Amino acid sequence: MKKLLAEFIGTFWLVLGGCGSAVLAAGIPELGIGFAGVALAFGLTVLSGAYALGHISGAHFNPAVSIGLWMGGRFDGKELPGYIISQVLGGIAGAGVLYLIASGTADFSLGGFAANGFGELSPMGYDMTSALVTEVVMTFMFLIVILGATHKNASPGFAGLAIGLALTLIHLISIPVTNTSVNPARSTSQALFVGGEHLGQLWLFWVAPIIGAILAGLVYKFMAPNND
Repeated sequence: MKKLLAEFIGTFWLVLGGCGSAVLAAGIPELGIGFAGVALAFGLTVLSGAYALGHISGAHFNPAVSIGLWMGGRFDGKELPGYIISQVLGGIAGAGVLYLIASGTADFSLGGFAANGFGELSPMGYDMTSALVTEVVMTFMFLIVILGATHKNASPGFAGLAIGLALTLIHLISIPVTNTSVNPARSTSQALFVGGEHLGQLWLFWVAPIIGAILAGLVYKFMAPNND
C-alpha cells in the first residue's frame, strides 16, 4: 500500500504540475511561460517526484514506465495492476484539483484542458500517423533513458535528473504534435474532464506509449541486462 500511495501521489503531482502549468500559466499575456515552460514543468514534476518518492515505489508515475520496466526485467509483473490503477487514479485526482482551481475565475472556459489529441485536436494539426509515430518513439526513448539511468552500473544519484531532463526534451519536441502524452494516466485524466472527441482519441495515447515502452524494455534488456 505504501508503494501504491507513492504512485498515486507522484502521478497526482505530475498532472497537477505539468498540466497545471499549461492550463494556468502558459497563455497569460506577456507573463505566460509558453510551451517551453510547460515542458520544463513536466520535467520538474518527475525530477522532484523521483527524489521524493523513488525510494518507496521506484517513481514510475506512468503505466507505460511500469510496463517498460517489467519488459526490461526490472519490475515484478504481479505489481503491474496495482501500479497502473494507482497511477490512473492519481492522475484523475490531479486533474480534479486543477479543475477546481482553474474554474475559480469568472471567465473560465474548459477548452482543451491540456488534453492530448491528433488531427483537429493536435496543437498544430498533425494527423494520426504523426501522432502515433511521435508517441511510440518518444516513449521508447524515455524508457531507454529510464532503464539506463537506473541500471546498477549507472552513476548513482543522478537518475532523477536524467529522467526529468529527458521528459523536458520530449515535451519540447512533441507538444506541437500531440500536446505530449508518453503517459496513459496523464492522457486519461485530462480526457475524462474534456470528454467528446478527446475521449474518442484516448486509445492512441494508451496504445502508442505501451508499444514504445515494450520495445524499449526488450531492446535495453538485450543491450545491457541488469545482471551484467
